[in-house]
Amino acid sequence: MAEHKLYAEGLRKRIQANGLRGASVLRKRVNLYYFREKRWFFFALAVGAVMINLPLPDDLSRAGMIVLAMSVTATILFITEPVPLPTVALLIIIGQVLLLDRDSSVVAKSLMNDSVLFIMGSLMLAVAVVKQRLDKRIAWMIVRMTGTRTWRVCFGVSAVSGVLASFVGEHTVAAMMLPVGITLVTLASNDPGKVRNLAAAVLFSIAYGASVAGIATPSGGARNAIMIGYWKEFFYDPTEPESEFFLVGYLRWMAYAYPIFILQVPLVTVIVISSFRPEIRDLSRAVVKLRAQIGEEGPMQGSSWLAVVLFGTVLAGWVFLSDTWGMGTIAIFGAALFLVTGLVRWEDVNSGVNWGVVLLYAAAISLGVEMKGTGAAKWVAENFLTLLEPIGAGQGLGLWAAVSLLTTGVTNTMSNGAAVAVLGPIVLKLAVVADESPLIIGFVTAISSAFAYLTVIGTPAATIVYASGYLKTTDFLAVGWKMVMASTIIILAAAAFYWPLLGV
Repeated sequence: MAEHKLYAEGLRKRIQANGLRGASVLRKRVNLYYFREKRWFFFALAVGAVMINLPLPDDLSRAGMIVLAMSVTATILFITEPVPLPTVALLIIIGQVLLLDRDSSVVAKSLMNDSVLFIMGSLMLAVAVVKQRLDKRIAWMIVRMTGTRTWRVCFGVSAVSGVLASFVGEHTVAAMMLPVGITLVTLASNDPGKVRNLAAAVLFSIAYGASVAGIATPSGGARNAIMIGYWKEFFYDPTEPESEFFLVGYLRWMAYAYPIFILQVPLVTVIVISSFRPEIRDLSRAVVKLRAQIGEEGPMQGSSWLAVVLFGTVLAGWVFLSDTWGMGTIAIFGAALFLVTGLVRWEDVNSGVNWGVVLLYAAAISLGVEMKGTGAAKWVAENFLTLLEPIGAGQGLGLWAAVSLLTTGVTNTMSNGAAVAVLGPIVLKLAVVADESPLIIGFVTAISSAFAYLTVIGTPAATIVYASGYLKTTDFLAVGWKMVMASTIIILAAAAFYWPLLGV
């Protein structure tokens, strides 16, 4: 933005110096410069327009084609970022009203659901935690366990994030750990430009550490509970004792999935550190500052302990009451408690929360609802699966890999819960037709839905760390494809060698 202003100012001075004839030439240059800077924006719109006007394929409605065109356009804009990302959210909203002929009130309702409330409340809670400086004490705890070497600190951040997220959900942990990561980065340098790689390494350790843990237990994510429900609905018959094999409980899920999470934690550190080599390899100076600041603050005061109690209450609410009240309601209630008790001011919340990110996530969820409602997601999945047999991926390892890649692609454009809800019935029926184990196919689908490493909107954990302002959308692609490859290899190895030992 600063470069654009300098360029425009220079052109203005040159126009004044060269008179009217020079002004005409320079205005043309300004227009060319504008179109060059926004070329990806116009390219994305052109792709969407072409898709909308293509002949309709079989079994795909006009509304479904429009939604697919909107999804492709939005994805191009998310990746290239020719306009601010909240602008893409606004275009999604406009597209639903103008192109899909949806009532604006219906679209408005789809923008605000429990997931959006949760994102908003979590970001507000993160501001409250920073205000109480609890983030510094959590960071100090991690450093004391890992030492000061940067890669060890990153490993500690991802491990702590992962263990917590495996039980209480990645959204919660990402919101709680974001202030911790920002504290470590800001203590290393006051200039974000000098520690950009360090910031990326720490923040991705949080996001990916939490994401890989979401598969570990049924409470780690809604997608897990959805797949457990599908197994029971599709294959369980009370009159047939053999069908009890498909009743997957909490501990049995952990037996299949928790080892996969444990294997992924060190890989997160290796991939993140190799992708973004931190400018500072040892955080000793930052740790000295951290220890000095904690020493100056002395023992935790009454307000800090109250903040701990309130945040603990919110965590307990998420674990025990989210099924009744919803995680979003509890997050907003927690933020309200911090405001009522005076632990944080609204001015702090208003300036500390990236409201554009909230709008972005709301619009992405709304588009995901349209993908499901118009049948576009189902059409894509079914046609993708019809391509498997000719390429020898109709069964075994090839089928597992194809299902994993399909789920990975879908989950990077909508929520993982929605991805499993849409793909679950299709892939389980495919397993029966291909004479494959529905348990293996189901686990591959549910776990692969956690591979939302490529886009900002793939998972709330990614959205939350992106809200820090340290990351670019292209950063997610730079490291995300490596995470996808590593995670896919691990899950295929588990399906081939580990799960058969447990009985599938």
